Amino acid sequence: MKAIFRLFTFFFVCFFASTGIAQDQPNIVWVVSEDNSVHYVGLYEKGGASMPNIERLADQGLVFNHAFSNAPVCSVARSTIISGCYGPRVGTQYHRRSELAPMPEGLKMFPQYLREAGYYTTNNSKEDYNFIKGQSVWDESSGKASYKNRKEGQPFFHVQNFGITHEGRLHFSEAKMKAEKTKNDPESVTVFPYFPNTPTFRYTHAKYLDHHQQVDAQIGKFLDQLEADGLMDETIVFYYGDHGGVLPRGKGYIYESGLHVPMVVYVPEKWKHLFPAVRGSRVDGFVQFIDLGPTVLNLAGIPVPKQMDGKPFLGKGVSLDELNKRNTTFSYADRFDEKYDLVRAVRKEKYKYMRNYQPFNFDGLHNFYRYKMIAYREWQELYEAGKLNAAQRQFFESRPGESLYDIEKDPHEINNLADDPAYAAKVKELRKLLQKQVKSMPDLSFIPENILVEEALGNPVTYGQAHKKEIVKLAKIADLSLRSFPKAEKKISKALKSDDPWQRYWGLIVCSSFGAEAASLYSQARQLAAGDSENLVRLRAAEFLALAGEEDPGPVISAVLKKAQTPVEANLMLNTVALLQFVKPEYKIEVKKDFFNAEWFDIKQVQFVRRLEYFGAME
Repeated sequence: MKAIFRLFTFFFVCFFASTGIAQDQPNIVWVVSEDNSVHYVGLYEKGGASMPNIERLADQGLVFNHAFSNAPVCSVARSTIISGCYGPRVGTQYHRRSELAPMPEGLKMFPQYLREAGYYTTNNSKEDYNFIKGQSVWDESSGKASYKNRKEGQPFFHVQNFGITHEGRLHFSEAKMKAEKTKNDPESVTVFPYFPNTPTFRYTHAKYLDHHQQVDAQIGKFLDQLEADGLMDETIVFYYGDHGGVLPRGKGYIYESGLHVPMVVYVPEKWKHLFPAVRGSRVDGFVQFIDLGPTVLNLAGIPVPKQMDGKPFLGKGVSLDELNKRNTTFSYADRFDEKYDLVRAVRKEKYKYMRNYQPFNFDGLHNFYRYKMIAYREWQELYEAGKLNAAQRQFFESRPGESLYDIEKDPHEINNLADDPAYAAKVKELRKLLQKQVKSMPDLSFIPENILVEEALGNPVTYGQAHKKEIVKLAKIADLSLRSFPKAEKKISKALKSDDPWQRYWGLIVCSSFGAEAASLYSQARQLAAGDSENLVRLRAAEFLALAGEEDPGPVISAVLKKAQTPVEANLMLNTVALLQFVKPEYKIEVKKDFFNAEWFDIKQVQFVRRLEYFGAME
């Protein structure tokens, strides 16, 4: 009966759209600023930027205290939004994508459902999807796209993007920093406790606050235009940041500064019945980017496709009581440009549990785009000079396999409670919650990216389901690093002997997590490094032995680089080289452009080429 009702609703809406009869549906506008977390916005945090135009939306709308991007970077966050799906389930978790993924079978980008129901859909102008985009998503998507081109009486969904707060705006030179004053006083800002309190960091923070005020002024002009067009009484307006902020350790990292975004929704009097709370109030319930698409569809009266992971937080059927009971968010961080990582996190109420699956892969590992910011470079220089305290050093040192933070007491995630016996029950609860999420999707990132590109991107969801048992097994092997080594040793050894190369692969990653404590497995690792049939297994074996200080990895790494089959595989290998160059500089690992097969070497493979440039191998 539900299917019949949905079909009837769809044809009913389409009929009235085609006849030109005015629909009683709200216009919906998204005002999106790039690269913003709540930590820099005065509406949320003391010392944040004053943003009067956002505040006037808040006075007549709802402020969401707990709105989260599921990923801390543009393309992955925007792919999550446009699909309503978790990236690691559908193959869109890598920034920048090696190849575009298809939408899950039977699912469309959500604006297409609006368009089919009679809405005029426009996007001005950033897309940045990791999906193959269909032809019918937007009526207009460009720097000139406007809701003004709709038919008379036609409802519209419009996205207006603002880029002045983007990370690239903080890629200024030292000369420019000395020459240009900021409107916000650098001496008045409070530098986050994990940063060195230097003129560079104070200036960068103040400059970023300036950008917030500039984007607020731009948003104000856009809102004034809506008002002049007589649309504010007819239009629901969302404001949100497209993921976290861009001072170091924000964008590109799974900390709250990379995920916790401002979100305000303006409530017109005409449409207040679609909202669970009164105008001018704040909502404590947790909302995620997977929920944005379903919410817009629900506000428009369109059924939410079952393939979406998110659920509406506004519109019919959403009560304030139910909304405020939502207390959990799940997040993911994988490859950012050329830098690989694998981190998952779950936050429930005030507690944040973070799982570093490759804890030796420290946060500050070099990334070309991040390190264009002089604050990043200065931070590393101070670390190498031994001028940082423990909290400031952590960015350049190995991480624990799991962390627990009390966000209310420790908003900057410095004090890890995971080993405190008083929090053992909470660690166990959130660990199980995260493991359940990872296994149920299943999480495709447990299989190396080059294999996913070759085997999975035709239909990532189907591939994940077909390989679910295998992926669950890999996740279980990865979690052996959370045990004591004596309790994990036999199962690690068994994984290293497996016929499945990816079980051997993950067994070696676990060995690297233990380091020299796993000395009893050196012999097995040497055998794998010398002659395993899988290139990446040899790489991980060499990595383990090098991190443990047991063996020079140079000969093995040079050999596997020469056998790389694709730029994606080679880039994954070069991540290990970048890691070892920093933490084990005594090993001299040779990297040459000539190592790689001319048949697939392509200067357009930007991430791969950037790593080669970092090693000086493109000269």
